Amino acid sequence: MPFDFSVILELVALGLCSGFLAGLLGIGGGMVMVPFITAILSARNVNSELAVKMAIATSMATIVFTSISSVRAHHQRGAVRWDVVKALAPGIVLGAVVASMGVFTVLKGSSLALLFALFVGFSATQMFLDKKPAATRQLPGQAGLLGAGSVIGFMSGLVGAGGGFISVPFLAWCNVAIHNAVATSAALGFPIAISNALGYAVSGSHVANLPPYSIGYIWLPGLLVIATCSVTTAPLGAAAAHKLPVKRLKKIFASVLYLLAAYMLYRGLLNY
Repeated sequence: MPFDFSVILELVALGLCSGFLAGLLGIGGGMVMVPFITAILSARNVNSELAVKMAIATSMATIVFTSISSVRAHHQRGAVRWDVVKALAPGIVLGAVVASMGVFTVLKGSSLALLFALFVGFSATQMFLDKKPAATRQLPGQAGLLGAGSVIGFMSGLVGAGGGFISVPFLAWCNVAIHNAVATSAALGFPIAISNALGYAVSGSHVANLPPYSIGYIWLPGLLVIATCSVTTAPLGAAAAHKLPVKRLKKIFASVLYLLAAYMLYRGLLNY
């Protein structure tokens, strides 16, 4: 795949936008990044099946870097429930390994595209309706948290997302205050991202026809440019969140997510 200046410009624009939206709306960048990285790679003659997998892996790898700044901000406010992070982390690592080194390598890229479309469609509906689950129970015991963490890590590994749309509703349902749930979910993004990223790097190490500058399924130019740009704009988005009508913006953005889900649905059905 020839690497030209237009690739850098596209990645810079994607990184700046995804970082700002993450700070503004509290969403993981994966739902924005995966469709666009898929399009960028496909437009440069990367096989469509491989492009989807590399987009998911590269998106997840960027979260390793962006989650650090997010966690730092939440920790300074004392909002992270580190006891919950420690309890969920082992299950997250287990689920991530099963997803990124097992199921991810077996599934076709078209199947992952369809799964991503369903996930984003569900997440968009959650955002559009602004639904928050009623707190009906307490956090489960160690075995229950291990199981919950495994589901969060596994699903995140298949769709390249940081897990917030799974972990925040789960924690809120378990009577964790919403600001603590959001902060704790941000902290969970790091073990989710690092475990899955390592899995993608190992499981894709013997794949043929990878683009230049790739480590397994992770496309390094995409990772480096997007991570650098998104880290710079995420604080700007967070500052803007205090001045703009975020609830209305979430509904508008949910509509955009439906379009991105439709695009990935098209990509998946095209090659299924």
